[in-house]
Amino acid sequence: MSSTDKGAVIWDVDGTLVDTAELHFQAWVEVARRLNKPFNRADFAATFGRRNPEILHQLFGSNLSEREIDELGTQKEELYRAAARNGVDLLPGVRTLLEGLQGGGFRQAIGSSAPRKNLDLILELTQTQPFFETIVSSEDTQRGKPDPQVFQVAAERLGIPPSRCLVMEDAVAGVQAAKAAGMKCIAVRFVGHHPKSKLAEANADLIVETMAEISIFTVRQLLD
Repeated sequence: MSSTDKGAVIWDVDGTLVDTAELHFQAWVEVARRLNKPFNRADFAATFGRRNPEILHQLFGSNLSEREIDELGTQKEELYRAAARNGVDLLPGVRTLLEGLQGGGFRQAIGSSAPRKNLDLILELTQTQPFFETIVSSEDTQRGKPDPQVFQVAAERLGIPPSRCLVMEDAVAGVQAAKAAGMKCIAVRFVGHHPKSKLAEANADLIVETMAEISIFTVRQLLD
C-alpha cells in the first residue's frame, strides 16, 4: 500500500502539538495595553486560532489601516516568540503518535493560522521538523478558519485527496474547517479552551482528552 493510499495527517499546532495559549494571551494583553484597549480571557477564547488580521479587526475595530494591522500583528508575534524561546514542551502523547504515524507510512503536515516564524520556532524547540513534509502558515492563506483553505492547501501540497486526510485540532473553528474541507477530524481537549459539546456540534469524528488516546490503528479506522 502506498503512502497516498494510507493517507495523511494534518496537524494544527497551538493547543494540539503544544500548549502555548498563555504565551499568546500575555502577548495580546500587552498589545491591548499599548492601544489602551481592554482584553480579557473571553476575548482570547473567542478569537484563538484565527489569523491576526481577523483578530485585530474583531477586537479593536474595523477602522484600523492595513499598515496598523501589520505593525500590531508583528508586535504581538515578537512578544510571543520571545516568551516561547524560554521553552515549549510537546503535549502528552504527541511524540509517540508522530513517530507511530511516520513509521506507519502516513504523510504528515502542519496546517496552522500562525505566522511561519512561529511555526518554525516551535518545531525547532520541540525537535519535530523531520516529521512534517510541508508547513502551511498564515502567509499561505487569505482566509482563516473556519474556512477550509489552510487544510486544502496542505492536502494539495502533499498530493493527497481530502477524503484521505485526517486533521488534528483543538478548536471549534478548526474542526469546522476540517469538515468543510471534506476531511476527518480528531479534536483534543487537553488545553480545555472548548467544551466537548461544542466540538461535537462542529462534527468532530473523535474527541479525546490527550493524544495518548490515539494510535495509528485509530487513524486507520477513521480514514477507512
